[in-house]
Amino acid sequence: MLPVKELIEQAFDAMSYAYTPYSRFKVGAALLAKNGEIYQGCNIENAAYTPSNCAERTAFFKAVSAGVKEFEGICIVGGQGGTVTELTAPCGVCRQVMMEFCNPKEFQIILATDIENYKIFKLEELLPMGFGPENLALH
Repeated sequence: MLPVKELIEQAFDAMSYAYTPYSRFKVGAALLAKNGEIYQGCNIENAAYTPSNCAERTAFFKAVSAGVKEFEGICIVGGQGGTVTELTAPCGVCRQVMMEFCNPKEFQIILATDIENYKIFKLEELLPMGFGPENLALH
């Protein structure tokens, strides 16, 4: 079972570090690895836009760069100016990164507005018919 409240708290903490001078839409993520470690991520914008990075990918890249490649779930929070009023779902690129490292039938995505109000989805619900490593005949 996911430590939902802890992940929500850590996602809000991560959101406080977001660098969003252009959109002012701050996002925080807390990624739970199967080893119990939690990796935080925030979105980081760039004046050229394309080099910007989402909070979810920041968390995944931090974990993978530390040698961790197995995950249980992620919590995502976000809102204009850091005020969270509605659920913020991961973009398509982030869903594809999740597909690379996570079992879509098991990996859980928590979308929250606060510690008491959240919804939990499986990756396969947010990325039906996703394309992942198992689609490539490399075995």
